[in-house]
Amino acid sequence: MSEHADPAKNFPVTWEELHRNAKALAWRLSDKGPWTGIIAIARGGLVPAAILARELNIRVIETVSIKSYEHQSQGEIKVLKAPDAVQDEGAGWLLIDDLVDTGKTAAFVRKIMPKAHFATIYAKPSGRPLVDTFITEVSQDTWIHFPWDLNPISYMQIPR
Repeated sequence: MSEHADPAKNFPVTWEELHRNAKALAWRLSDKGPWTGIIAIARGGLVPAAILARELNIRVIETVSIKSYEHQSQGEIKVLKAPDAVQDEGAGWLLIDDLVDTGKTAAFVRKIMPKAHFATIYAKPSGRPLVDTFITEVSQDTWIHFPWDLNPISYMQIPR
């Protein structure tokens, strides 16, 4: 979570909402290709990348594993796994994440793959300039609860 987050601003996302927004992202990206493949930023970008791969008929998927969060606080960025087959600074590749928050992870990945097309479902103001395409902007002080982080009963417990 960004350093300005107010825990009262919760934004729970259901599987259906995530799927609908990922499909909308695919529609925005469909005329920007052709794409060599997708690079999913693990872990948050894995689910959106799978939906985009299906919607855009892309069969080559790479991952970059970045660790920057401990629960709800952002710490030092560490690359746990770099993408294997990506060359030419990511030209022709889609770089996918669920969210751009403070922009720290985005800026770090942009240094590795500056020519990749960076797309996210959600964007917060601090990270938005680093993303080429996104679907929904949320305020910097909102915490997004993704469906893979919640069990079904948790949706009912999070105030909207």
